[in-house]
Amino acid sequence: MIGYLDLASGVSGDMLLGCLVDAGWPIESLRELIAGLKLEDTVEVSAAAVMKNAVRATRVTVLAGPSKKHRHLHHVQAIIDGAAVGDGVKAAASGAFRRVAEAEAKVHGTTIEKVHFHEVGALDAIVDILGVCAGVEALRIDKLFASPLPLADGWVQTDHGQLPLPAPATLEILAAAGAPTRPAPGQGELVTPTGAALVAQLATFGQPAMRLSRIGLGAGTKDMPWPNVARLWLGEPSDGGAMVQIETNIDDMNPQLYPVVIEKLLAEGANDVWLTPVVMKKGRPGMVLSVLASASREPALADLILRETTTLGLRVQPVTRHELRREIRTIDTSFGPMRVKV
Repeated sequence: MIGYLDLASGVSGDMLLGCLVDAGWPIESLRELIAGLKLEDTVEVSAAAVMKNAVRATRVTVLAGPSKKHRHLHHVQAIIDGAAVGDGVKAAASGAFRRVAEAEAKVHGTTIEKVHFHEVGALDAIVDILGVCAGVEALRIDKLFASPLPLADGWVQTDHGQLPLPAPATLEILAAAGAPTRPAPGQGELVTPTGAALVAQLATFGQPAMRLSRIGLGAGTKDMPWPNVARLWLGEPSDGGAMVQIETNIDDMNPQLYPVVIEKLLAEGANDVWLTPVVMKKGRPGMVLSVLASASREPALADLILRETTTLGLRVQPVTRHELRREIRTIDTSFGPMRVKV
């Protein structure tokens, strides 16, 4: 199953939790996750149907105790490591927090080890990030996509004082991810650092072709002149299996760069990437870079290859394939819960 985050009114951690709960993830699963964290303060969560203008959505509220403890990245990592979730969820949550740490370090001119998490290090934000990562896995969303993010001007009050919008850390997170943006429908903080980090970590930007099966709506805290909701579309790819194979021969690039290129291609939506050694003209050793992807991803992937390698051109051909139906399940083992492909 794939998912598409329609973020016309922006994104925050609790809005994403609302989307997942509205789409069928039990709120009790989030409570069980929190109970297993053994936090120093009480954290309570609730879910309720609310109206945002004329639109019904689910509002998930995370209420943490009065603690104002400022955490470093290693403190947050210790909480994640102690969570009763799979390694994939831990890796995703850790990645989201690292994005915040790198952004805060750049904004404040320090290192990620010395960054004090303020709002994002609070228990409610930790629950937001861990919960969203766990919910995406629980709903068996194999691939998540996201729309451009609306950015507005204005000011926001933080532990660092008054800051301009978009918040500096939010901008740094989105810039590092190469995220597409668009003008917001009005003023105010529509994209929070937590929301930006989660979308950057979990989603590929772009709208996929899909057969819809259900929609989850998550409500924001603020009331706006428009429905302040995020929408999660769930379904199956509907491109009919139309695939392309993109290839190019390269004999003049440092081979140490290939792992980086492969990582970026997979993050951009490639289904598979591989290298084949060949002998080219004048006996020079070279590589054939091959990419398998859905036809809808061809423009973005071709652009990435042309920008990130030394090639001067690409070959593209349509391909078909036969696939087995499969699903990801979680099984209990002597080593703990593990994900398996059936």
